[in-house]
Amino acid sequence: MTMTIHKEGYLILLVAFFILCTLNVLIFYISPGNKIIQQACYVVSGLIFILILQFFRSPDRSIEPNATVISAPADGKVVVIEEVEEPEYFKGKRKQISIFMSPLNVHVNWYPTSGTISYYKYHPGEYLVAWHPKSSTLNERSTVVIKTQNGNEVLVRQIAGAVARRIVTYGKEGQEVEQGEELGFIKFGSRLDVFVPLDAKVLVEMNQKVKGCLTPIASF
Repeated sequence: MTMTIHKEGYLILLVAFFILCTLNVLIFYISPGNKIIQQACYVVSGLIFILILQFFRSPDRSIEPNATVISAPADGKVVVIEEVEEPEYFKGKRKQISIFMSPLNVHVNWYPTSGTISYYKYHPGEYLVAWHPKSSTLNERSTVVIKTQNGNEVLVRQIAGAVARRIVTYGKEGQEVEQGEELGFIKFGSRLDVFVPLDAKVLVEMNQKVKGCLTPIASF
């Protein structure tokens, strides 16, 4: 499996590199004889840059699509498995599976199933911590619904958290998508909610760690 830097990180990494270099140059001229301060600044700057860099890792997760399986749309940990009322699109009961992405997880999001995007909407909002019960309805979020060839619909909701401030979604209504293709990116976090039909079989457990594209979370 190859690992590259995601395109969403190019500008941020460039700006961060420029700012950190500028700070190091200023420290060098402010304290020209203090090697300890200079070296400490170099080390801290390097660690900060590496931390930002790891947010934008982009692994190659090429898979063979499986029409009977709903795959994890992100890396992370399963934090919710329950039957709920989905008010935005279905306006009815669905099974919800939520995946929390920690700062150490890959932040790329993938389509969990193949089909046609029947609905898309971006919602600006607040930045509650991702595990807050109201984050699904109050936080910045983006909703995508994929309708499969068999007529099943799967809703994926990207949710920003306390750190994340920018959700990127690549799809648009009417677009044909394939399981494992990139759905989008959440810069610096946070959570994805997946809503599946009530008769879908959940294949994961609470607190289970999952890998985007690779872990089946439910089946039709």
